[in-house]
Amino acid sequence: MSDVIYKIVTEDLWLDARGKGVFDGAPVDLADGYIHFSTAAQAQETADRHFAGQTGLLLLAVDIDQLGDKLVWEPSRGGALFPHLYAPLPLNAVLWEKPLALGADGRHQFPEM
Repeated sequence: MSDVIYKIVTEDLWLDARGKGVFDGAPVDLADGYIHFSTAAQAQETADRHFAGQTGLLLLAVDIDQLGDKLVWEPSRGGALFPHLYAPLPLNAVLWEKPLALGADGRHQFPEM
């Protein structure tokens, strides 16, 4: 597995997290009790399923080595393993943040990952 995972987040939530110094999660994360992440191979499907047509999104690249044993790989969507963080996301684990714009086809256009 790669040592980088990805989080799609609204710009507003991310600005709030930067102000607080930690990302507690989006509403779905708080409801589920963990922060949802995707691998590079899973990110487009995550965007298509959960963020279709939404603007004002960012893609965060996160260094898994900074997350410790609170990062758990669990089966979802037909048995594929997804990374879930059972703790707030420390901002020092974020390698970069990039806008996740919509393309002409209505799908999110991912930067090089």
